[in-house]
Amino acid sequence: MANELRPCPCDIGDRFDYGGRGQEVQVEHIKAYVSKPSTSTDKAVIVIHDVFGWELPNTRYIADMLTANGYVAICPDFFVGQEAWKPSNEWATFYDWVKTRDAGKIDKEVDVVMKYLKEHCGAKNIGVIGFCWGGAAVQHLMLKNPHLKTGVSLYGVIKFFDDKSSLLHPTFFIFAEKDEVIPLEQMVRSLLQVTMLEQKLKQNTKVDYEVKIYPGQTHGFVHRKKENINPQDKPYIEEGRRDMINWLNKYM
Repeated sequence: MANELRPCPCDIGDRFDYGGRGQEVQVEHIKAYVSKPSTSTDKAVIVIHDVFGWELPNTRYIADMLTANGYVAICPDFFVGQEAWKPSNEWATFYDWVKTRDAGKIDKEVDVVMKYLKEHCGAKNIGVIGFCWGGAAVQHLMLKNPHLKTGVSLYGVIKFFDDKSSLLHPTFFIFAEKDEVIPLEQMVRSLLQVTMLEQKLKQNTKVDYEVKIYPGQTHGFVHRKKENINPQDKPYIEEGRRDMINWLNKYM
């Protein structure tokens, strides 16, 4: 009953019926999905999953989209074997669950994945994108990891920025206007958070960045909604994906 009354706000959109064109590999202690383009490239993108984990078909669909645009794409299990969130789980337990999966404590795994990309995929330029939980992880990496080229944070909860935070790399922030997960009151408060983020970036950041809010969209719209979900959403889903690719192309 609890879930019927208050479902997890991350569980919006569809679970794609998609098998993937890549393969699963073992990268030291981490399982990962890897997709490679037909022609050689030295550019790779780490795809950081949302709370539903590395096996979600939607995330693999986006990884393969990156591959179709010329990138090696890898989606590792950043929960490292811990169970992903399930829509059937009790929403009341969500915050205790997520405390054991800290988006700011993935540095060891990122180092392992970057080593794999360099040694086994010939990568010299590595970027990162992430959704929801993974969007917050991208923010952390853009503030802390000196070895990445660029990042795209898609509707990541704003949690790693303080008054002195400065991005190390060009970063694109994608937000949804009607996101109930990111506290845009609920909508006004979220918009205030995004506005405060922009103010901090303007004060402290010397690299390129962009913060973009997509009108009428809800949490997860870029990877959790099918293009044909309805005529109103389709242009923004396509725009978000196109903007993501264009950002990577520009800075990698």
